[in-house]
Amino acid sequence: MASQGMIFQSLMDTSLRRRALRLEWFTVSWNVLEAVIAIAAGIVAGSIALVGFGLDSVIETASAVILLWRLKQTGDAEEHAERRAVRLVGISFFVLAAYVAWEAISALIQKEQPQTSVPGMILAAASLIVMPLLGRAKARLAKEMGSRALAADSQETMACAYLSATLLGGLLANALLGWWWADPVAALGIVVFLVREGWEAFEED
Repeated sequence: MASQGMIFQSLMDTSLRRRALRLEWFTVSWNVLEAVIAIAAGIVAGSIALVGFGLDSVIETASAVILLWRLKQTGDAEEHAERRAVRLVGISFFVLAAYVAWEAISALIQKEQPQTSVPGMILAAASLIVMPLLGRAKARLAKEMGSRALAADSQETMACAYLSATLLGGLLANALLGWWWADPVAALGIVVFLVREGWEAFEED
């Protein structure tokens, strides 16, 4: 009976690991596409919020790659990989927050006026739909697996949903009301999310 129980548990662990890997590969694919579109559209429109959102997608991709590496670790290496993955996710948030804050403050001081970006608004709206679904799926799986790293990654994915709403608000305010300052202010809102999530990742560790 004990042997059968161990076999069943092993099969369950393998199934959960495969599901987690599928979620992370989807995250990589989505965020690579998101990063390319957001950064390109942000550069064309002169939107620091849109560029910052694209860079966040780069960090999301890096986080997913870290999780892919972590999920392939087994045995004695697993706990060490878990802790390192959580730390790396946290550090990535702080690095991105520093960059976006610098660019947003510079844009406010220099009164840089971004152009309207229709591709950016479409991307933000799409992300606002996809990211919450993906984040909740990761959170449920993290609970089943007891994985702090996957839980931290799910929070990063949910943060991307909040960023999408902030970005969309800033882009719409600029496009419809001509509030040029809404774009860098939205970028600073993104910074707040990044710092909070980075800190929570370290608390998880």
